[in-house]
Amino acid sequence: MTGRGGVFDVDQDHAIEALRLTWGGEYDIGFADGAWRAARLDGTGPLLTGQVPDELAAAIRADWGARSAR
Repeated sequence: MTGRGGVFDVDQDHAIEALRLTWGGEYDIGFADGAWRAARLDGTGPLLTGQVPDELAAAIRADWGARSAR
């Protein structure tokens, strides 16, 4: 048996790095207490969360889109 993970296993380090590369200039991104979290660096807006990286990425895109539409 190999040490390979399952298809739905998430490598937290790689997922955080990918989100930070994309959004790190605008959001503080991390993982705490079982949830992915992002907060705007300018201190405005809500704390964004997701149970998986894709949920957090979707929340960030929605927040960014709403902010850009103003």
